[in-house]
Amino acid sequence: MPHWDSLWKNLHLATMTDGYGEIRDAAIAVSNGKIAWLGAAADLPTDFIADTIHDGAGCWLTPGLIDCHTHLVYAGNRSNEFEARLNGVAYEEIARQGGGIVSTVNATRAATEDDLLQACLPRLKSLLSEGVTTLEIKSGYGLDLETEGRILRVARRIGREFPVRVKTTFLGAHAVPPEYAGRSDDYINLVCDVMLPALHAEGLVDAVDVFCEKIGFTPAQTERVFQAAKSLGLPVKLHAEQLSDQGGAGLTARYHGLSADHLEYLSDDGIAAMAKHGTVAVLLPGAFYFLRETKYPPLAALRAAGVPIALATDCNPGTSPMTSLLLTMNMACTIFRMTPLEALQGITCNAARALGLSAEIGTLEVGRAADFVIWNIDRPADLAYFIGGSPAQIKVVSGRHV
Repeated sequence: MPHWDSLWKNLHLATMTDGYGEIRDAAIAVSNGKIAWLGAAADLPTDFIADTIHDGAGCWLTPGLIDCHTHLVYAGNRSNEFEARLNGVAYEEIARQGGGIVSTVNATRAATEDDLLQACLPRLKSLLSEGVTTLEIKSGYGLDLETEGRILRVARRIGREFPVRVKTTFLGAHAVPPEYAGRSDDYINLVCDVMLPALHAEGLVDAVDVFCEKIGFTPAQTERVFQAAKSLGLPVKLHAEQLSDQGGAGLTARYHGLSADHLEYLSDDGIAAMAKHGTVAVLLPGAFYFLRETKYPPLAALRAAGVPIALATDCNPGTSPMTSLLLTMNMACTIFRMTPLEALQGITCNAARALGLSAEIGTLEVGRAADFVIWNIDRPADLAYFIGGSPAQIKVVSGRHV
């Protein structure tokens, strides 16, 4: 006789294992933080023990949502720059006045860990209220060992103190800090030889990222960071082909990278390399929208090549101050012309793959983590349809009712 911690009945499942993977009039059982049984309610064992039985009230249940690309932890506010740009002030002039990423770096360097945690709480709570159960959080607004460590320690605290899984990514090679102006190779030496080994030794790094772009770091510098990551056994990912084609996606794929992100200027060669090595394409419609980009990522070619496509908010102060993964879905459908199914896959099963977690989360299957959300919707496509508000009713993380 099976003995379960909890059983959820009178609901419909979108398992995300084969398309939506719909099972209507279903039930799902949880034991020890994992899914122990799921299927049609009519197929429930005739004899079982469930410590708690919940009525799903005819709602839909999906895997917990996954935001696989965020810069959630930072200090400061750059809405003044947004307003200035809309009033005709050039970005270069804003930068000369101490704005841009330097503004965020200065504010973040001046903040304590507690300051940073308090600053990111409104952003975090917005994401959690929409059913997010897993977050990737990047560093990259410190650009020195002390502050990069502070950001990553706050990310770890979020994973301990709030009902969400957190994967941390070291993005020390996000920009050249002011004290290294004109000496980008020297800064990459610091990233590879000092910062990454120290932060890894402290247990703060799950993956390594680089901003490979004309205004960021060259492919050669990027590869140096990738080699340093590989020597420590860390997976890599990349901000790639956002503003120009630097061949970053292909480079990431050759290192069996988890994902290449942005990809507006992705080439056919880059797509082929990603398809060959299983690198996920992470599209970020919030940044596309906020920057008023006009070149679309090559969605049709990615589909044709069978490259998994994930979505994320890219929550950051400069180019995507977005804290809604549901709005990200809608933007992906309306701007990029993705289907609602593709959008939901993009924040569940494909997002899990982009974090190297596809064996644990992202789908509803026996043995996977019991991370799921119950929604007051008529069909799964509603999650990409509505704009504003959250139909999330109940969230469960590792079998714990939040």
